[in-house]
Amino acid sequence: MREARINIEGVSLAEFFGVNNEKFKMLQRAFSRLKISSRGNKLTALGGEEDVKRFEDTVDTMIRFLRRYGQLSITNLESMLDGQAPVASELPEVDGDVIVYGRGGRAIKARTKNQRQLIDLIKQNDIIFSIGPAGTGKTYMAVAMAVRALKNKTVKRIILTRPAVEAGESLGFLPGDLKDKIDPYLRPLYDALDDMIPPDKLKYLMENRVIEIAPLAYMRGRTLNNAFIIMDEAQNSTAAQLKMLLTRIGPTAKCIITGDLTQVDLPKNQRSGLMQTVKLLRNIKGIGVLQLTADDVMRHKLVKHIIRAFEQESDQEYKYKKIKTLAEQEQELTEKNEEAKPIVPE
Repeated sequence: MREARINIEGVSLAEFFGVNNEKFKMLQRAFSRLKISSRGNKLTALGGEEDVKRFEDTVDTMIRFLRRYGQLSITNLESMLDGQAPVASELPEVDGDVIVYGRGGRAIKARTKNQRQLIDLIKQNDIIFSIGPAGTGKTYMAVAMAVRALKNKTVKRIILTRPAVEAGESLGFLPGDLKDKIDPYLRPLYDALDDMIPPDKLKYLMENRVIEIAPLAYMRGRTLNNAFIIMDEAQNSTAAQLKMLLTRIGPTAKCIITGDLTQVDLPKNQRSGLMQTVKLLRNIKGIGVLQLTADDVMRHKLVKHIIRAFEQESDQEYKYKKIKTLAEQEQELTEKNEEAKPIVPE
């Protein structure tokens, strides 16, 4: 007797198992002498040596086919089970940008040059700063890579955090317990997770603290190990807060910090520490920095134009202030020169 355990990675589980587990049931019928079970992305087969080996080969063929084409029909699976090569001449091949398969088997992948560069930076570095305007996929790509790392078991948990800062308005007293009070600030992170993990599985992972979402203030004093850490909205944190988070990272952790320097919501007496931190750390080996632009925006087509319009206005204001400052300096210099002139008696 032999037992085989197979991890199904890099493919859509919905496509692998089929509607109502139809394809999985076909596997069980085809290998009726084996005791086959599934849990999440794991398959277990128990039985004779030769039957288990054939089962492993068939599942490996299914996985390779799905990685290449992204879909597996009942006809294709029947061919595999009969020991024949499946017909795939009419199927388009899947590109290599797929990060993870979300709910309903939807392929989540990088869609712009900068997003692909961000994925490469995440693979190559342990700390990454991803900076850019709204809608460029900063948070979404980071969460996708975190979910992928969790599924591939390269980390044991995902930790998502952001400063609890209101976006230019006062929400006042919020009812409920601590979770109810902080959830409005963390909603974008929930939205990204909802796209990638089925609701029942997500609930299980969060209840068991495999996925943890918490305000930045709750990171102090902790050591975050075997974790994929994402800090969102980092423009709303001070340099001291960023230092606090970055010094929590354990030896087997990865951290992505995302932010939009054009949308700082801190009080006027506080300064964003994001750019200062990037300037201090960007030349350290193992730390990657990427600037995304309006060209990477994946939202409504008008969002790109809105971002560019605000950028142009910001540039004009900066130029005006610079010119005004130079004029003021020149005026001050003239006044000082006038005061410094010697008084000549008549």
